[in-house]
Amino acid sequence: MTFRARQVAAALLLDAVLGEPPAALHPVVWMGRAISFVERRALASKDPGTRLISGAVLAVSLPAVSFAVTGTSLRAAPKPLRPVLETIVLWSALSIRGLGLAATAVERELQRGNLEAARVCVGEFVGRDTEALSAEGVARAAVESVAENTGDGVVAPMLYGLTLGAQGALAYKAVNTLDSMIGHRHAPYAEFGWASARIDDAANLLPARLTAILAAVVSGCPEVTISSARRYGPLTSSPNAGWTEAAFAGALGVRLGGTNSYGGVVREGPTLGDGRVPVPDDIRRAVGLMRRLGLLLAGIPLVLGAVRRG
Repeated sequence: MTFRARQVAAALLLDAVLGEPPAALHPVVWMGRAISFVERRALASKDPGTRLISGAVLAVSLPAVSFAVTGTSLRAAPKPLRPVLETIVLWSALSIRGLGLAATAVERELQRGNLEAARVCVGEFVGRDTEALSAEGVARAAVESVAENTGDGVVAPMLYGLTLGAQGALAYKAVNTLDSMIGHRHAPYAEFGWASARIDDAANLLPARLTAILAAVVSGCPEVTISSARRYGPLTSSPNAGWTEAAFAGALGVRLGGTNSYGGVVREGPTLGDGRVPVPDDIRRAVGLMRRLGLLLAGIPLVLGAVRRG
């Protein structure tokens, strides 16, 4: 665990300094291409059973192949080179800097009063319709995205990296990428993406709740954060996203959730938190919370390892 903790911490530093790896070298980009290749062929079938089976095979095989290939490659590498390679793989599984820059760009446009540009910026990393969002709606969308992605873009890959190594982190990213691309409830993904969505739900059960706990620790208001997560987290249709968003709502003193539009379809959701409506400054505060949370998760096993050695 201590060895892996050093690699995870180094990967966190790389992400903070350099951001994500170039697209041409990014494993998640390769995963996306593989998913798209299978998706085009599977969705051409008119048979729901065929789409369900195809999706299930893809949902299991891509993470399994990612885990096996990464593990085999690391073991085959010269021993002095393995820590460097493992750090690079772990780096590719993190997305703190990229998300932080995207979110603060939204805040910057809102502070300038440029609502249209803010809508465009937030539309680059959220799934909901953004064309008609108010300034408050844009701020809420950005804060919610930072909260949710703290769970699956920061805590989850770090946790799987700490427990299973770089191959575990990359296998998780395969699960999460599958869910992002095809794990939708609407046609034509209802059958094809069903298995991916269910596996992602299972993979994020622990990370989502750990995110809420870590958010409470670094928030400065642990009781409010935990209370908000426990009260509102179970209310959403997702078994996990509500926990991270509700924890951030409590930590930031804001109210998240509510009505959103996806592809022109309006969906009612529960309100998360008892605070005020988010404002642009809350985007920066959410990004800061995400960064402190990542540092805490990286630091805990390092400190424990140092205590044991001492």
